[in-house]
Amino acid sequence: MIANEIKMKVPYLNLGLQHKNIKEDILLSIGTLLDSGQFILGEESLRFEKRFAALCGTTYALGVANGTDALFLSLMALGIGKGDEVITAPNSFLASASSIAIAGAKPVFADVRDDFNLDPACVEKAITSNTRAIIVVHLTGRPAPLDELLVIAKKHKLHLIEDCAQAVGALYKGKPVGSFGTTGCFSLHPLKNLAACGDGGVITTNDETLYNHLLKARNHGLANRDECDFWSFNSRLDNLQAAILNVKLNELEKWTNRRREIAGIYQNKLKALDLILPMDSANEKAVYHTFIIQTARRDELKQYLADAGIDTKIHYPIAIHQQRAAKTLGYKPGDFPVTEKQTQTILSLPIFAELRDEEVNYVTEKILAFFSKKK
Repeated sequence: MIANEIKMKVPYLNLGLQHKNIKEDILLSIGTLLDSGQFILGEESLRFEKRFAALCGTTYALGVANGTDALFLSLMALGIGKGDEVITAPNSFLASASSIAIAGAKPVFADVRDDFNLDPACVEKAITSNTRAIIVVHLTGRPAPLDELLVIAKKHKLHLIEDCAQAVGALYKGKPVGSFGTTGCFSLHPLKNLAACGDGGVITTNDETLYNHLLKARNHGLANRDECDFWSFNSRLDNLQAAILNVKLNELEKWTNRRREIAGIYQNKLKALDLILPMDSANEKAVYHTFIIQTARRDELKQYLADAGIDTKIHYPIAIHQQRAAKTLGYKPGDFPVTEKQTQTILSLPIFAELRDEEVNYVTEKILAFFSKKK
């Protein structure tokens, strides 16, 4: 325990602060929407979709109810289901795998690299005659090795679906994520870098035929008010959320730059320690949805920081293939050694746009103090 040393409380996240400076604009936008009576698929939604497509450098974007639906509807629209296999990462949030299972296909895992993103060599080894697609997750807001994965996908005639839930605004070789694959799938959950005040999601694509199908697929399969072309789901982004998101889109670049500033402070002040730190490569611009360090002393460090008033998280302590829901897939301990090691060493430090420099410096001071102690 650190006695009489707590100078401040540093939360892992403070969602309320995000809205402090834009609250009046959000309330004005909501008020206008209430007066209009357009609550489902209205003008705000259309404006948001056009702006989001421009952000991602794609021809089309359409709002859906959440990020999981974005993945699931993409798979369904591509005809992927029973008897098919889809390769993805075992270290992501479980939705990347559960969407495959819900579509009726089999999730197949491939191990990752030290940067938490899929290892292309492991992906290629996992391909079988039943493989139809790869869901690549840009975990922590860092772009995955898209060039290598696109070569593999083309070679084996597979769809590449981008799970961009944590990576809105991230760039790979100067090009936005979500513009490389057959579809890009985004979450607008309140914890994400671009966050609705509730759930929301987006699908991006450059395929006009696929886009037109998805427009119906998110809305019961309706061709118009009275005619249904195929059975489908109700997964629409509320116009209310779109109105809020249109305000927040104005702030996204500033928020992203601030996250990168905070990441830079962590990187500079902690670089001499026995840690694995996330660092941008020459090919990427990461947006640091999370800032995850790796250390063999993770649990001890986490408790030390908690005693100092600093909240941290673990993303994620149980890999997907180790979840009870994945038992029928037949994986065993040791199948994905990099992922399994990371579950024991990863620790997410506070990082959000409203975090003050003094709070970031306090976090680094306590980490430096921890490692200056004898083991």
